[in-house]
Amino acid sequence: MPKLSPRDIRRKIQGIKNTRRITNAMKVVSAAKLRRAQELLYSSRPYSDKLYELVRDLAGHVDRESHPLLEEREERTVDVILVTADRGLAGAFNSNIIRETEKFVAAKKEKGISSNLILIGRKGYQYFSRRDYSVVKGYDEVFRKEVNFGIAKEVSEIVRERFTKREVDAVYLINNEMITRASYKPVTRKFLPFEMPEEGEAVGYSVYTFEVEEEEFISRILDLYLNYQLYRAMVESNAAEHFARMVAMDNATKNADDLVKQWTMIFNKARQESITLELIDIVGAAEAMK
Repeated sequence: MPKLSPRDIRRKIQGIKNTRRITNAMKVVSAAKLRRAQELLYSSRPYSDKLYELVRDLAGHVDRESHPLLEEREERTVDVILVTADRGLAGAFNSNIIRETEKFVAAKKEKGISSNLILIGRKGYQYFSRRDYSVVKGYDEVFRKEVNFGIAKEVSEIVRERFTKREVDAVYLINNEMITRASYKPVTRKFLPFEMPEEGEAVGYSVYTFEVEEEEFISRILDLYLNYQLYRAMVESNAAEHFARMVAMDNATKNADDLVKQWTMIFNKARQESITLELIDIVGAAEAMK
């Protein structure tokens, strides 16, 4: 590496300071977006949890074969819904969940089960569409402003149709989920068929009276459940993304501060060396004139 002059070092320091201003601004923006995303998340969780309890309770009182979305089948082909971000600069947010999906698909392949991917988020779509994976559909620009419920509904309709037509035997959902306000992790769960309560497991209510046809009511509830559970997974992922980006930009800002200090010391040392050399030249010239 060629030795840098004090002027070059000064320019490098200024460049690092400019980068620091950008990363600090991105941290502040992500913190603001995180607050809004968490408000949406924590307001949607109670509804989602109660809907899950209702469906789980209903499923304990109906015959599994009475509805195609409850039918348990031996797995030969499965669909995997993966939720990633549209943008990067969020640390290991995308790479971790992509790696989790690769492991899941590989584990299924070892058992002789083929997997198809439905990708929500640009990063996942860009990664898997360029590799040897079966991609049913991909979505990008999902999280530009607000979480798009229309996409959640569309994806639910796709997997529901593929499952009822027996094109696949199960559907799995993989997304990043907020565990606490300051941590998240990749979570994999079965999306279809809905998992029935185990035999002997307690459920909420014992008697239901239906004012409409029981099959129609259960069908509508299950459709609502699938739509909203997928929407919640997207909301969870969106909040986790903003948290990951805030942390990543905070670390980048701190690293920039450290680099400024290091290069400032290098600059001071280079300037001192330059001044020393100039003094030596002056003294040498004065001696030569005697």
